[in-house]
Amino acid sequence: MIRHYHTIRDLIAEYKSGNKTVEDTIIETFDRIDKVENKVNAFILTLKNEAIQRAKELDKTLKKSGRKTKGKLFGIPIAIKDNICFKNYPTTCASKMLENYIPPYNATVIKKLLDEGAIIVGKTNMDEFAMGTTCESSYFGVTHNPWALDRVPGGSSGGSGAALASGEVPLALGSDTGGSIRCPASFSGVVGLKATYGLVSRYGLIAYACSLEQIGPMATNVSDCKDIFDVIVGNDPMDSTTISKEEMEQYLKKSFKDFPNSKGKFTFGIPKELLGEGIDPEVKKSVWDAIKLLEDLGGSYEEISIPSIDYSIACYYIIAMAEASSNLARFDGIRYGFRSEDKGNWNEVFANNRLAFGKEVRRRIMLGTYALSAGYYDMYYLKALKLRTLLIQEFEKHLKKFSFLICPTMPILPFKLGEAVNDPLTMYLADICTVPINITGLPALSIPCGFSQGLPIGLQIIGNYYEEYKIFQIADLYEKNAHTKNTFPKI
Repeated sequence: MIRHYHTIRDLIAEYKSGNKTVEDTIIETFDRIDKVENKVNAFILTLKNEAIQRAKELDKTLKKSGRKTKGKLFGIPIAIKDNICFKNYPTTCASKMLENYIPPYNATVIKKLLDEGAIIVGKTNMDEFAMGTTCESSYFGVTHNPWALDRVPGGSSGGSGAALASGEVPLALGSDTGGSIRCPASFSGVVGLKATYGLVSRYGLIAYACSLEQIGPMATNVSDCKDIFDVIVGNDPMDSTTISKEEMEQYLKKSFKDFPNSKGKFTFGIPKELLGEGIDPEVKKSVWDAIKLLEDLGGSYEEISIPSIDYSIACYYIIAMAEASSNLARFDGIRYGFRSEDKGNWNEVFANNRLAFGKEVRRRIMLGTYALSAGYYDMYYLKALKLRTLLIQEFEKHLKKFSFLICPTMPILPFKLGEAVNDPLTMYLADICTVPINITGLPALSIPCGFSQGLPIGLQIIGNYYEEYKIFQIADLYEKNAHTKNTFPKI
């Protein structure tokens, strides 16, 4: 199985040595998918024939070049969340609304992956339009957690997390609007990064909340996660929210020589609001064990307070739902999306078309429309924007003092299937540790830090803007000493 290989680099070394062909890897990948997919349902679409054909082409180039690989991800299988456009293949957002949508172009991140030799093996399941924490709202069925099939894998990038945890693929892409990479990374026991806002192009990502979301890498270990991230970052003329070429040059020149890549001195803050009331005792214990290990590895910490975190859930959902109301207005069956029978007047046809959205999507659109409506804009949306500024200021103050902030990724263990999907408030409150990062635009990584009842627990490492490589360094240091690497469910 692919999970036998510790890193991308090890697999590429096998190709170079002639011990393995790319086609061998892809065949093994689909053998694994065939074995477990009926239990997990991680994929909406698989592309076996296309992947094998690409593998054969890469093997030919490898032979002609004297076994020299071209590309950082040469011959590496990767799964893509189904809200990221892949030219000529369905991109559904796990919704009936876009069941038949086939994009005529590639997202920028897809182009970058293909240019570096990656092989896309399929599109992964997700919460409909990336709105959820459980991966249960998909039009294409529920995704199951490989660690316990009666549990959720996290959302909204649950298919990507489950595909990694079950050993179907070594790499995946997700998107993160309020924790949608980090939540499934935590619940599924893998590694996932939400990068600094603007470092990764959103061109080709079907929008939910533009000011909050980022495409990001997911993998089974820190090294692989960093390698995908290296490929997908950068300025993009097609996305005005990405950093400029000049800023990107400065970012790439940044040196972290003063930061230890082995045992040394570093500092981190522990926000007490994210390790207090409402955090499952087993989660709290695993996170504190991780903090003590980091202390043994040369770190020093202080408990800190970020008072505005208490309002971050309300702030996030007002902003996210308002942006969703605007972004999803185009899906009306006339311009885009599912078209019902043309019976009745315009209002009736429009309403019937919009019923193609699932219950959670309709709920968020209605709440967002309400928050933006006359008389309520100042009361809700404008106030949320002011709170966003306050939260940014508080995080910036602490990140001037500390190298990182540390907290749980998710405050609880994975929900049982059906436990939260009909209780939206419980589901929203589970995002308390992740949504502040999207509100502020900061980078954060989730890495496995322990288990309880056989279920994984995630540690969230939050860094300052454009300091992803510091985060990767400390995460790699932790991973190498915590013995959580290459732990997989027996599925």
